[in-house]
Amino acid sequence: MNRIIFAFSLMLMSLSAFPQFDSVFYNKSLRLDYTHGGMATQEWVMLEQLSESPHWAGSKTQMIDSLRYGKYFFELLDLTTDSVLYSRGYGSLFSEWQTTIEAQQIARSFSETILMPYPKETVRLLIYSRNFNGNWDTIFKLKIDPDSYFIKPAVAPKWPVMNVYGDNPSEKAVDIVILPDGYTMDELGKFIEDANFFKESLFAFEPYAAMRDKFNIRAVLAPSEQAGIAIPAEGIWPETALSSHFYTFDSERYCMSYDNKSIRDLAGHVPYDQIYILANTTKYGGGGIYNFYALSTAGNQLSSKIIVHEFGHAFAGLGDEYFDSSTSYNDFYNLEVEPWEPNLTTLVDFDSKWKDLLLPGIAVPTIAHDSMRSVLGVYEGGGYVAKGMFRPKMDCLMHTFKEETFCEACNRAISRMILFYSE
Repeated sequence: MNRIIFAFSLMLMSLSAFPQFDSVFYNKSLRLDYTHGGMATQEWVMLEQLSESPHWAGSKTQMIDSLRYGKYFFELLDLTTDSVLYSRGYGSLFSEWQTTIEAQQIARSFSETILMPYPKETVRLLIYSRNFNGNWDTIFKLKIDPDSYFIKPAVAPKWPVMNVYGDNPSEKAVDIVILPDGYTMDELGKFIEDANFFKESLFAFEPYAAMRDKFNIRAVLAPSEQAGIAIPAEGIWPETALSSHFYTFDSERYCMSYDNKSIRDLAGHVPYDQIYILANTTKYGGGGIYNFYALSTAGNQLSSKIIVHEFGHAFAGLGDEYFDSSTSYNDFYNLEVEPWEPNLTTLVDFDSKWKDLLLPGIAVPTIAHDSMRSVLGVYEGGGYVAKGMFRPKMDCLMHTFKEETFCEACNRAISRMILFYSE
């Protein structure tokens, strides 16, 4: 009993020692746009612009990101004490591109954004990059004066917003903003239907169904000049609001956008934690990057499963569990290092993953056999490689679309993230 009281006292001391949100931040966001450039083995970050957003959607209690997921991580530090005021992990298209053959031959740059609560006093920003050995390298430093006249004021919303689901306080919910791409003004009615389809698809799967009361979903009704999405290999290049395109990194089904600023400008119409882009096409494809955005269609027969798969990447940091499909990536993972994704392991540090969920007697690794299809184990193959990487289940929505559920490890990771945002 004394140990419990002592632990509880330490927790209270920790909470009281950490500044309350309202004493450190305004209830709005500071947006930092930057250019991320380099080649396969080098990278640099260049400041583009700081701007204000009138909304803050994030938690006001979960200020420090203890999960430390993502290829990148940023911290806001108190200028006087160097104590961490806010931190978050995230991913980017640039880091994926670095693993392509093209990155070994030429340099490229990508636009990226991080959002943070708007500080009341001058702070120091640090951005870190997780290197191939799993260690953090500092790649950018910036002192931010919140009163600087170089911070661009908030811009009034241009397009109407539809409430798709939920009316929770933003700081106690997962706020999703749905953006349209390739829907003309005459097709916005179809986009509204597709936004509702997104909602029904998300809540058709656990654990989202059981925790649906912890979500807000809003859609921005922004039209495109032309219908459809770019398919470069077929010479199709419509003028759309967000410039989404298939053949990202020359992978046909990978559909993303390089137009980060347009995405963030539209998303900024509402408070948001997660961005989901719906593309007006029936072609199979999509993509999702942790705390960046996710994209897919609502018009394919597999769209419901594509939606939850891509949202699993962007929201919960889940990795791809397949290993038998072609990708543009080379040496995406260092098999001598434990991956940060909660549903993949190299067994370097399996204790930090789903080991505690295994039934007694389950072999590690686990032999894949038809009799084991429903059994949580440690099955070889995942993260785009057949050997040296392991996944939790023989099949899961993060592997193929033959199953109707997430495995226990993915389910727990999603649930934890929902609670991180909402409690």
